[in-house]
Formats: sequence, structure tokens, C-alpha cells
Amino acid sequence: MTKAIPAATHTDIDRAHWTLRLLPASLRPYGRLARWDRPIGIWLLLFPCWWALALSVPIPAPQDGVGLTARHLPALGTLAWLMVLFAIGTVAMRGAGCTWNDILDRDFDARVERTRSRPLPAGEATVRQALVWAALQAAVGAVILLSFSWFAIAVGLASLAIVAIYPLMKRITSWPQVVLGFAFNWGALLGWAVAQDAIGWGAVALYLGGIAWTLVYDTIYAMQDQRDDAIVGVRSTARRFQAHPRTWLTIFAVLTVVGFGLAGWFTSIGPLYYVGLALVAAHLTWQVATVKPHAPADCLHKFRANRGIGWLLLAGILAGRLI
Repeated sequence: MTKAIPAATHTDIDRAHWTLRLLPASLRPYGRLARWDRPIGIWLLLFPCWWALALSVPIPAPQDGVGLTARHLPALGTLAWLMVLFAIGTVAMRGAGCTWNDILDRDFDARVERTRSRPLPAGEATVRQALVWAALQAAVGAVILLSFSWFAIAVGLASLAIVAIYPLMKRITSWPQVVLGFAFNWGALLGWAVAQDAIGWGAVALYLGGIAWTLVYDTIYAMQDQRDDAIVGVRSTARRFQAHPRTWLTIFAVLTVVGFGLAGWFTSIGPLYYVGLALVAAHLTWQVATVKPHAPADCLHKFRANRGIGWLLLAGILAGRLI
């Protein structure tokens, strides 16, 4: 092991998080490798799955102005069960992906203020231990995936190559956030495949809107590291567009709303969905208008605020389908 590195003055690691406090001290580095102390990443990976399920699980349409009734209960039970399965799978696969990312990025992480106290550069875990931990988490995700249809399994497996190459993209392109968007929103395709055993145009629109959303929140997230990234040679959309960040964030935000709007149009969802979408647009407008690109704490706050977008769109989908 390498010598432990003092904690950074700016970091998003929460060593006091309740998930870490529940673990014995010897296991806490594994919880941090899986980012259990930073659940926002779980939410950002999970919401596209939940959106797709809520849009595509067969649910009886409201009749004669009557909303939720007993005839909806079986479909809602199916939806709830699938949402639980996807939540478990998301925690496992997000943890596996973060662990893999830390293995590949350990040398870069040691040179960046925000990340130098992660378990591998800080010497709290070895690469071999991290590989075993990544494999165990991936196995949990595999068990859940194998409970679905062969078509859904194929869709799920197709994402693995994207997950594997994402950590390398920041070395070769200024658009690694696009690749992250491909990976983080794959649940929009997988959720649809599980519910319909097919992928419709609504899934494609939701997926593309999700990629644009990722470009918003992860560009903001990457703004925290612009100075250090320039020194160590890490590339990002934050660095690529640092001269006009708000202009590009606006473009990405508009594409997000368009993609989500088309997802509703393709599925002929009820009008209340668009109320939720309007609130999503307002939330994105607030982020873009008020983010402070050179204030890491503000960037982290705006990044974490994107959980609200997930809930707003999910509420809009459910309202549009049930009311």
C-alpha cells in the first residue's frame, strides 16, 4: 500500500455518512469505493430506469374522469416490484462502475485535490481488493438481470462495453460526459425492454433526453476540477466550454426538455405529464442561470440538486398516466 494522503480541503467524500458508520472500520473503504457516502449518483442512474418503467409498464388508462381505482392495483404492483429490483441493481452496478473507475483513475486521483483521499490513492485498499469488490457488486447486478427476458438480458449486457470504456474517455476526448450519458441513461432502454420486451420510440427519446441531462449535471460537476484537470491532462466538457459555460449548458438543457417532451408525445401520455416537464424546465433554468463555474461548493450543490429533476419527471409521468 502507498502512504495515506491527508484529506483534501475540497472533497465530496462524506466520511460521516450513515452508510459508512454502519460498517466496521475495515470495510469502510469498500463503501467509499462504491460511493455509498454519495447517493446522488445512485439516484441519477436510477431515475432513467424508473421513468422508463413508469412510462412503459402496461397500466389501464383512466376512464370517465376517474383516476386511480382497484383495477390499477395489479399493474401498480408490477411497477412497484420492478422499481425495487432496479433500485437494488442500480446500487450494485453503480458501485461496481465507481470501483472500476477508481481502479483506472487511481494515478489521476492522487493528483487532484477533490479525489486524492479516495481509498486507492490514499492507500486504504489495494487494486486487487478493489477488483474483487467490483466483481462481487457486478454479480449482484447479474443475478437481477438474469431474472428478466432474454431480450432484456441482451439489452443489459450491451451496456457493459460503455461502462468499461468510460473512465478512459477523459484521456482522449473533451466529451467524456457524452459517454457517461450513454452509460448512465441505459436504464431508459433496459427498463422499457423489461416492461415491453421491445424498445419503442418513447424509450429512444427518453434515452436521448437523459444523455442531454447528463451533459448538464456532469458538466457542472466537472467544473469543480477544472484547475487540477488542466494540470494532469484530464479532459471534460467543463474545460471544453469554460469560455461560455452558460451558453452550452442552456443548449444541453433545451435538448433535455425536448427529449423528455418527445418521450411523452410518443407514448400519448396525459397532459399532467407536461406540468411535471415544465417544472423540470424551470429547475434546469435555475441551475444554468445561477451556477458559479469557479465556485466548487456551488457546483457540487447544483449537481446534487438534480435529484429533484428525477422526482419531478417521475411524478409527472405517474400523474399523466393515472389521472
